[in-house]
Amino acid sequence: MAHHHKDPSQPAPERSLPEGVKHIVAVGAGKGGVGKSTVAVNLAVALAQQGLKIGLLDADVYGPNLPQMLGAAGYVPQMGPDGKIEPASAHGVKLMSMGFLLDPESPVIWRGPLLHGAMNQFLKDVRWGELDCLVVDLPPGTGDVQISIGQIVPLSGAVIVTTPQNIALLDVMKAAQMFNKLDVPIWGVIENMAEFVCPHCRKASRIFSSGGARKFSEKYGVPLLGEIPLDGVVCAAAEAGTPACVAQPESAPARALRAAAKHVASRLSAKPKTDDVKQHGG
Repeated sequence: MAHHHKDPSQPAPERSLPEGVKHIVAVGAGKGGVGKSTVAVNLAVALAQQGLKIGLLDADVYGPNLPQMLGAAGYVPQMGPDGKIEPASAHGVKLMSMGFLLDPESPVIWRGPLLHGAMNQFLKDVRWGELDCLVVDLPPGTGDVQISIGQIVPLSGAVIVTTPQNIALLDVMKAAQMFNKLDVPIWGVIENMAEFVCPHCRKASRIFSSGGARKFSEKYGVPLLGEIPLDGVVCAAAEAGTPACVAQPESAPARALRAAAKHVASRLSAKPKTDDVKQHGG
């Protein structure tokens, strides 16, 4: 895959959606380890289960693990005569990931221009076809990939994933401020690992302090899209290549993820609001 260096002296090209794609929604987090990719995968699958045409872009070039989570790790992308790359398809979702192109055991050092070129190709040179929504799983934090995607395509909205602790609010704020700077509306926050479900007695208990996401939601008027329990079935499903929304559809996490997906689906069909761009002060 060729990479194009960006000349900073040239004006940025106008942002445009990939052909056939109606919306792009980013899933981000202020830091790693909050289960962002697991949430992104299950959101995408749950949206597809609702009858929507969904694509999933694994933009986490440092740790691209979505192919394994969707059972598509062995896929080898092919380029058609028109120069477009054919994405994988798994559980009703079209998928493109740097994991298809890299040696999984070789660390890669990415510089800004290379990242920008890779994101541009993943967004514009993949044959996404007709999509109601392309879900983009961002790397954790607030780095070059997020900025590049914000420069290449208009994002309809963003979903922030966090854990329950009050201290996690600092990381949520960082992610929120980044999306504000990119003029991306924040559609909501999802609290992952809200409570722990015991694998033996199936009782739930809160092992973290609680209410961080709810406090953020109330303070800044950002919807709380869901509180996802920490349940071993989610991890086991991801490692087996079948997301929990498919493998364990009646589990508490799957139900909560489907409810979050319904919130996102309602935003996809709603008309944009003029005051929706900035959800809170930066």
